[in-house]
Amino acid sequence: MKTLEQLFLDSLADMFYAEKQLTKALPKMATAATHGDLREAFELHLAKTEGHLQKVQRVFELCDESPWSKRCPAIVGIIKEAEELISENKKCPTINAALVMAAQKAEHYEIASYGCLRDWARQLQKEDAAKVLDEILAEEKKADVKLTELAKAHCNITAEMGEETERPLARAA
Repeated sequence: MKTLEQLFLDSLADMFYAEKQLTKALPKMATAATHGDLREAFELHLAKTEGHLQKVQRVFELCDESPWSKRCPAIVGIIKEAEELISENKKCPTINAALVMAAQKAEHYEIASYGCLRDWARQLQKEDAAKVLDEILAEEKKADVKLTELAKAHCNITAEMGEETERPLARAA
């Protein structure tokens, strides 16, 4: 029978794999984006994702484990769907809305996973690991909010109107 600690480590390995795959997918999504603010959001999140890899490694170390990865079928499917959306919407005014949807699917998967991992770390009395996982979780939630803002301010509007003009987000003064 598996223990919660084994489930925790298996799931952490799953997320290590997922983050590695996302570091490969995000540049493709940035390239496919036709709106500058969306492209910038993908580029900034790539840097965060690279940081998440380091943080997941740190969690392994805090658990006295060497970092390892386990193939994550969920992220493989999410990335495959993102690639299909890019292909089907390339050169269309819907491309940015499609990219937001694909990215939010990945973010929601990560939010659910890191939320569980954080809670399990707390249950296992691994407070230092829980703090690191909570940092990742907060960054994933922030990325999701940014994607929602971009969708509402531009991507969904241009998809509906059938135009590809770029309208950057209004910047806070």
